[in-house]
Amino acid sequence: MTLKNDRFLKALLRQPVDRTPVWIMRQAGRYLPEYRATREKAGSFMQLCQTPELACEVTLQPLERFELDAAILFSDILTIPDAMGLELYFTTGEGPAFRKPVQTRAAVDALPLPDPEQELRYVMDAVRLIRRELDGRVPLIGFSGSPWTLATYMVEGGSSKNFSRIKGLLFDEPETAHRLLEKLARAVADYLNAQIAAGAQAVMIFDTWGGLLMPEHFRTFSLAYMQRVVEQLQRERDGQPVPVILFSKGADGHLEAMADTGCDALGVDWTIEIGQARTRVGDRVALQGNLDPSALYASPETIRREVQKVLQSFGPGSGHVFNLGHGIHPEINPEHVKVLVDAVHELSAPLHG
Repeated sequence: MTLKNDRFLKALLRQPVDRTPVWIMRQAGRYLPEYRATREKAGSFMQLCQTPELACEVTLQPLERFELDAAILFSDILTIPDAMGLELYFTTGEGPAFRKPVQTRAAVDALPLPDPEQELRYVMDAVRLIRRELDGRVPLIGFSGSPWTLATYMVEGGSSKNFSRIKGLLFDEPETAHRLLEKLARAVADYLNAQIAAGAQAVMIFDTWGGLLMPEHFRTFSLAYMQRVVEQLQRERDGQPVPVILFSKGADGHLEAMADTGCDALGVDWTIEIGQARTRVGDRVALQGNLDPSALYASPETIRREVQKVLQSFGPGSGHVFNLGHGIHPEINPEHVKVLVDAVHELSAPLHG
């Protein structure tokens, strides 16, 4: 199947493009009224994730509104722990939680490695369906949470304010933490490889909670296991490269080490100027980011100005995928997203000769 718009994939591989590609983390989400309608039709968030036809529907919704350069699979980062038997559920206003958290060495050792085409078949079926429905329009991004980020939810039992259980584990029982992370690294690699086999054309690893670790612990318990995942990934399918993006929120102090993992691109949040990040990593990797999501609350004129600042900070040449520095907020006006996407394409063209 010929890809009609390969701008995103070319930028990840630092190949020439005519303008900077753009997509948005959580682009299929609650800020869109059509998403909220489909979510209501599904009956629950988990039912939405686990019904391939509905996951496909919401994946494609933002592409009908905006000239985005990539689609991202609609799913949740906690599908792997759920498939391991932790029984994921969601409560209004409280976020995700597990009925069976993992808080002992015995519980870690008892965790099974899920088969992506069995326990997570609904994700693979969604990937296959989305690829078919996209019909080469834009590339499809698959994703997973990082081993460290999955571990935080599994040990805490859900969201946390201070991450006391998982951090206590790192200090008191590092061997138990390593056993859990080793198992998760294998599970994440299997999961992403299955997405690639099903049709994902790029994959992204979300390390949402890497930034809460002190430097030594980040290197030991987060970065090392992301690198293990990267090393196990299938990097080519049907003769085409499958780029890998790492995104570790709040971990800008580790950009050089992250670039050395063998990934193709790094996502960066809004706490660093993307031009500074480019200087630090050189031509080793592409960069994705990094407008503050809150800029989308501003006027269209201000949004365009902030887009221009990010583009000018990165500078001319390829290797930049425009995105927010984290997921879009649910209250954002969709018309402001259109302003952003159109501004990226218009204002970036002069930067590409």
